[in-house]
Amino acid sequence: MKLSRTSPSRGPNSAQVTGFYDDDTGSIQYLVADPNTRQAALIDTVLSFDPKSAATNSDSVESILDFAKAEGLDITWILDTHPHADHLMASSFLKKRLGKPNAIGAKVLDIAELWRDFYNMPDAFDPASDFDHLFEDGDSFQIGSLPVKVMLSPGHTLGSITYIVGNDAAFVHDTFMQPDAGTARADFPGGTAADLYGSLQDILALPDDTRLFIGHDYGSDYRKTPTWESTVAEQRRHNIHVGGGTNKAAYIDLREARDNSLAFPDRMLHVLQMNLRAGALPSTEDDDQRYLKIPLNRF
Repeated sequence: MKLSRTSPSRGPNSAQVTGFYDDDTGSIQYLVADPNTRQAALIDTVLSFDPKSAATNSDSVESILDFAKAEGLDITWILDTHPHADHLMASSFLKKRLGKPNAIGAKVLDIAELWRDFYNMPDAFDPASDFDHLFEDGDSFQIGSLPVKVMLSPGHTLGSITYIVGNDAAFVHDTFMQPDAGTARADFPGGTAADLYGSLQDILALPDDTRLFIGHDYGSDYRKTPTWESTVAEQRRHNIHVGGGTNKAAYIDLREARDNSLAFPDRMLHVLQMNLRAGALPSTEDDDQRYLKIPLNRF
C-alpha cells in the first residue's frame, strides 16, 4: 500500500477522512475521524492475501494503525459495508488487536445462507457471533460526537450498506465508482442491476455537496492515479452510467452487458468463506495448518 490521501473536515459535524489505497485489489480503506474527540472508525480494511500461495499478512492494515497512532486517534469502531469478494477483510484481526467492536449490515445473515449452499457447508458461518453489531437500514450510532446513519444499499450484494457520517460524508462502497468509471458490478449471487439502480438513486438524493467515498478505483484511460472522493453533484452530472438522468431500463441493460464481460474475481472463492466470519482464518487442523474449501466447476 503506497498511496493515501486525507480529506479534511469542513467544520462542525464534518469528519476528517483518510483513504488508503490497496495496490493489489484496487480497494480503498478508510480511517474516519471526529476532529473534536479524536475518536475514529475504520471502514473496509484489508488483510493482505495472495491467492497464488494462499498466504496472508497484515502489512496493509498495520500501516493504517501506525498512521492512526501518529495522529493521536482512538479507534472505536471496525466497520465493513459488505462481505467483500475481492479482498480479505481485516475485521476479525482488528477486533482481536484493538479490542473494539466490529459491525456489518444485518443482511449478511442472508448472504451467509446463500454461500453455505455454494460451499456445501451447511453448518458454516454464524455472522451474529463473528460481528458485534449487525446494522439494519435506518440504524444510527456515533463516532465520537459525529452521528452515523446506516442506509441499506443492495445491488452489488443483497446486504450492502452505506455509512452516512456527520453532515457531509457517505461511504458508498461498491455502488458508485468515480464518475469516469461508472458504477460497480451487480452479478454476484444475490446482487441485481435493478437493486443497484435503486441504491444509486438513494445516494443521489443526498445533499449535493455530500462527499462520496467509494470502495474501489483502478484509474482510467485518462487518469492514471487512483482517486476515491467525489460529490453527489459530480456523480449526478458526470457519472458515465447514471449521470444526466439515465433511466432504470437503460441502466439495467448497460450494467448487465458490462457484467457479462467481466472476469471472475481471483480471490472470491478463497476470501468469502473467511469474510462471512469477519475475515477470520479457518481453524487449524490436527497438523496445525489451516485449509480452505473451494468448489470446482460451480461457477
